[in-house]
Amino acid sequence: MKITALLATALLGAAASAYAAEAPDSWAKNCAACHGKDGAGHTPAGKKVGVKDLTDAAYQKTFSDDQAATSLKQGLKDKSGKDQMKPFADKLTDDEIKTLVAYVRTLQK
Repeated sequence: MKITALLATALLGAAASAYAAEAPDSWAKNCAACHGKDGAGHTPAGKKVGVKDLTDAAYQKTFSDDQAATSLKQGLKDKSGKDQMKPFADKLTDDEIKTLVAYVRTLQK
């Protein structure tokens, strides 16, 4: 019984580590075009849609992990209904989104 529990814990830990290792690649592939490699948003696309500086600790305090995950899943629209950020629900799993949110938290200075 103890061996089964240890094995399950090890497998879950390995899966979490795999997702964590993939977070920078997922960021680069899905987010950096607008948010920048560093998360500051100083890209032409980021400036066009007015992305927030994710390196700003004060800004990061304005949203919860759940809010960030919902934004990633559903995307964001401006007041006129125009897409500011496309939804990723069909592209990323819930675990990948959760790991990406954790990665975003590491960007603050």
